[in-house]
Amino acid sequence: MQFTPETIQFIRDHQHDDVRTLALQAKKYPGMDMPFIINQIAGRQTAEHKIPSWYATEGIIYPVHLSLEQCSSELTAQYKASLFSGETLIDLTGGFGIDCAFLSAGFKYATYIERQTELCHIATHNFNLLGLHHIIVSNKDSVEALNETSPVDCIFIDPARRNEHGGKTVLISDCEPDVEALEELLLRKASRVMIKLSPMLDLSLALRALKHTTEVHVISVQNECKELLLILENADKDASIHCVNFTHKGTQTFAFTHNEEASAITPYTNQVATYLYEPNASILKAGAFRAVASRFGLKKLHRNSHLYTSDQKVENFPGRCFEVLAIGSVKDKTLLAGLSQANITVRNFPMSVAELRKRTKLKDGGEVYLFATTLNDDKKVLIKCKR
Repeated sequence: MQFTPETIQFIRDHQHDDVRTLALQAKKYPGMDMPFIINQIAGRQTAEHKIPSWYATEGIIYPVHLSLEQCSSELTAQYKASLFSGETLIDLTGGFGIDCAFLSAGFKYATYIERQTELCHIATHNFNLLGLHHIIVSNKDSVEALNETSPVDCIFIDPARRNEHGGKTVLISDCEPDVEALEELLLRKASRVMIKLSPMLDLSLALRALKHTTEVHVISVQNECKELLLILENADKDASIHCVNFTHKGTQTFAFTHNEEASAITPYTNQVATYLYEPNASILKAGAFRAVASRFGLKKLHRNSHLYTSDQKVENFPGRCFEVLAIGSVKDKTLLAGLSQANITVRNFPMSVAELRKRTKLKDGGEVYLFATTLNDDKKVLIKCKR
């Protein structure tokens, strides 16, 4: 697991090659450590978009695909770093080291804990290469390290979300280590704890399980939910929930509490007005269905549809805004007249996107958007829109 001048040059020459084809041609390069080289080329190809600053640093060693797949992107790691600062930090589940590297910028001392020896070697090499000399690498089990450590300012933990058969798991109790069982110990060891959980996890279950949660951060990139962050502190307060969506045009943010959501007054309507709104993935994940309507003065189409409408256009809505062109039923041939393609979204509707495409014979794409949904009077409609 090392670079030679020949290895570096080979990686440069083949950095855009198909790694599967390259692996089949390995016998053509008898003097090369091809398993290592292929892994590095594959890693660089992933890092180019996921971790651009590391991609730009020659000499970074990349781990096996699974570790790279599970690690944070540079964008989400930078966001996490904005939430944490102090004198001392421990990352109990170091992995490839992306989160530790970015989080450590806010601390004088940081400790990276990882039980896989190879990942520790990789982290040591990369941290030194990046000038992160204030990070200590420790090859230990996370729970063992937690029990042994002296109190620190902050702890970060990203429990493994795969079961013994390699399948993904979404329950806190099924993660390793079990942060629910460790909650009290974590807060005896740090005044602030950040837990990264599966975006598939039920947030209400997570908040019931982790009773010291004071902040929730639901992070999406290009409207795809990527991370669910819970921050624990020894404080008795209603957790603030922060919905963040990074887009090409900027960052959409929306913060609320469960008390605000419960008390929000949301008007419902049987009529679709001039504009239609679809909240971003983070808001839908966090369940801010009433709060977002109340905050922006919108009417909701149906309790379970999570689509909103208004006569006047609302600026800076945290999601997508559409101008309504027409409304009809699936059987309404005039609604789809002249259309060969459309972007179809289903919200609280008895047919799937695939079934609708088969029924309407519309290809994907184009400038027209169709929302299949249910109105407050239970009427099933197609809403034809444009951005």
